[in-house]
Amino acid sequence: MIPEIKSILYCTDLSENSSSAFRYAVAIAKTTGASIHVMHVLERLSEDAVITLRAFLQDDKQREAAIYERARTAKEMLDKRQETFWSQVEESDQSLKELVKSVEVVESYPAEAILKRSRERKCDLIVMGGHDRGASHHFLGSVAKSVLRRSDIPVLVAPILK
Repeated sequence: MIPEIKSILYCTDLSENSSSAFRYAVAIAKTTGASIHVMHVLERLSEDAVITLRAFLQDDKQREAAIYERARTAKEMLDKRQETFWSQVEESDQSLKELVKSVEVVESYPAEAILKRSRERKCDLIVMGGHDRGASHHFLGSVAKSVLRRSDIPVLVAPILK
């Protein structure tokens, strides 16, 4: 039996070049009619970061506002990247935007959140970008490797195209 792809989880690190992996997710969805769920995972703040926040923002409401602002900024960037991507797509393919069923930012440990969300959404495929050659090289590589090792569904790690 040939497997069907009905739902795709596209994971992004919000880097400038991460939309190259989204092109693969859209191409597969175009061919299969699959829905696409877009996700960015904010890494949980380390204990050191929490202690630093407490030292510099002693007011609980200010601290909560700073943490909220972090997530809001990430969601804003994610929405802007989606808007930019779709503005560059040919008119004949604009209807593919309707295949995007959700766009979300989650605060968690990246690999765990990706695997959990893929199960919750009953995804048939995970699409994510490979590591960039920038400062986040190790982090992105380790997330992709962890997802690849632990996923029970196929994972497409697309190259980051410049």
